[in-house]
Amino acid sequence: MSPQDSATALPRRQAGASPQHLLATLLGEYFDPAGDAVPSAALVALMGEFSVSEASARTALSRVARRGLLQAVRHGRASAYRLTPEASSKHKQRMQHFLTFGAAGSAGASFSGEWTVVAFSVAEEQRSVRATLRRELQALRFGRLFDSVWVRPGDHTDAVRAVVADVSRGGADVGASVMLSRFAAGRGVVDPLSAFDLAGLGADYAAFTARFAPLRARTRDGAVPPAEALVARTELMDTWRAFTDTDPDLPAELLPAGWERDGARRTFLEIHTGLGPLAEQRLRQIVARYSAEAAEAVRHYSAD
Repeated sequence: MSPQDSATALPRRQAGASPQHLLATLLGEYFDPAGDAVPSAALVALMGEFSVSEASARTALSRVARRGLLQAVRHGRASAYRLTPEASSKHKQRMQHFLTFGAAGSAGASFSGEWTVVAFSVAEEQRSVRATLRRELQALRFGRLFDSVWVRPGDHTDAVRAVVADVSRGGADVGASVMLSRFAAGRGVVDPLSAFDLAGLGADYAAFTARFAPLRARTRDGAVPPAEALVARTELMDTWRAFTDTDPDLPAELLPAGWERDGARRTFLEIHTGLGPLAEQRLRQIVARYSAEAAEAVRHYSAD
């Protein structure tokens, strides 16, 4: 388990928005945990906007509550829910990360030229340990230069040592060397940037910009109705946040000229900000059918 895991864990990210993830997203992005709890019927209706069946919505409610993300309270003779303060705080931190990702200087200080290099060896019969170590290095934004040699610009030695120590617990036989290095240029020398698929990532950013260009234009023209705004804004965020896992967020000095992420980020922020009030309006309309007090607590989260 990585250091950021805790007893209250947000639903695991999946391809697309699972009902559990969708529920946590709606509660975290639009509802203040200090406000009135939201009736379960209202949450079921909200998820219906995303074509989630009533049975699936109620199952998601039950499972997210069992994870410790929700507090259940009575609303008359019915049940109502709110995010726990801990879950809300964690979600807001994630939202802030998604909204600031890719901003100028987000990768930290200027690149010193040094790379953290990790070389490891794991016994053949411990393939699961090797797979775990690779996943943890990917989570730290390392790229695989060779099969057992991983690199990332900057000094991340402490983080890697912590991961190796964590993976080695329980008797796993992990031999790892962690060092800082500068890579020489020249014929036959492997470029450390080859550990990262920047061409593929750039193509994904360009595809994101093209995909959401029509919605961006309609947002500018005020042509997106509230019901569509709620669904489109959530889909936009669900697509953008995937980049925060796949993009190594390299220092600006190492990125190619005209890096496509800049245009994709502008597209994301303009739509997310522009559709926020409309999505909030739609949420209020739905929740107000079940609780005027809970509807008053609806607020959209934005980069502002």
